[in-house]
Amino acid sequence: RFLRHIERNSTLLFLIPADAPDIKEQYEILLDELRRYNPELLDKERLIAISKCDMLDEELKAELKSELDRQLPIPYIFISSVAQQGLQELKDKLWQMLNN
Repeated sequence: RFLRHIERNSTLLFLIPADAPDIKEQYEILLDELRRYNPELLDKERLIAISKCDMLDEELKAELKSELDRQLPIPYIFISSVAQQGLQELKDKLWQMLNN
């Protein structure tokens, strides 16, 4: 039922926690699930929200950002609902993606 709602959206948001052992691998797993469910979903615009960023200090966040810039083929945003970080940026980016 959940995946039927995905088909109606023009943009896909992937939520991956900052403490995941390998963010790129988690992203690839989610893509594979979409590919197996409906390959047409891979044509949609995508964004990754890296959650729990409040667990990262600035040095660790910079290191992770450098790594992700090399590894990820799509845009990403660091967010934390607990610390209220990056949420407005996430909303603005989604609004921009939906209205282009």
